[in-house]
Amino acid sequence: MDIAFRSQKPAAVEVQDLHVRLGGNPVLRGVNLRIEAGRMVALIGPNGSGKTTLLRCLLGLQKPDSGSVRLLQEGPPGPGILKRMGYVPQRLQLDPSFMLTVREFLAIRRPLTASWFWRPSRQIDALLHEAVGEMDVTRLLDRPVAGLSGGQLQRVLICSSLLNEPELLLLDEPTAGVDTPGEADFYELIAEVHRRRGLTVVLVSHDLSMVYRHASRVYALNGVICCEGAPEEVMNAESLRQAYGIHFTPYQHQHPHSNGSHGH
Repeated sequence: MDIAFRSQKPAAVEVQDLHVRLGGNPVLRGVNLRIEAGRMVALIGPNGSGKTTLLRCLLGLQKPDSGSVRLLQEGPPGPGILKRMGYVPQRLQLDPSFMLTVREFLAIRRPLTASWFWRPSRQIDALLHEAVGEMDVTRLLDRPVAGLSGGQLQRVLICSSLLNEPELLLLDEPTAGVDTPGEADFYELIAEVHRRRGLTVVLVSHDLSMVYRHASRVYALNGVICCEGAPEEVMNAESLRQAYGIHFTPYQHQHPHSNGSHGH
């Protein structure tokens, strides 16, 4: 499969020959990828494959040993570009004494940029209302943030990241802490945000069924990009074996217009 995916559409993320060593051990070994603007893409791979390290490079939190990162057709991550991005970590540990309510937390998370200072308060309120509705956190507004379940907190964090009206949203295993019955609904919320806003979403996930359902393109990482393509191209036994290094049974998905299933 051709790693250098060619497209005429502008790229939100371009990574070239990225190398990162941590503690003397190679974590990323020449990663190349190009993510089109406006896509919802998934990054999959086993634990320790470098997924979080790659996100940290995109955020400017990890300096690569060599290679380049170009974001939003501008350049490497920096203050100007990061203002146009949103990020939700895998888990956020809060001190139990953190007593802010969700409403208060969202109020202080609003971007401190000139464009916000000059906006009418009613416009700011409308943006808050939109983000709260999109992530279904209205009923949580008066709850203490420290008392939220893992899934509730993740929704609030995504909501807060949307206040910046990002062009690029990075999500590191956003369903960590979400109970299994709620995972499908959670991914539906993210997919709906993507459809409504048209932003680029880069999603790290271990949930291959949700990746198949919602991602338009999948990148399988294990130190390098082992394979990439549409979900039906990557979700097959050989591609997953390359990424995970073990045997996989092809993923079976059900077509809504038939009673049969097909292996991928």
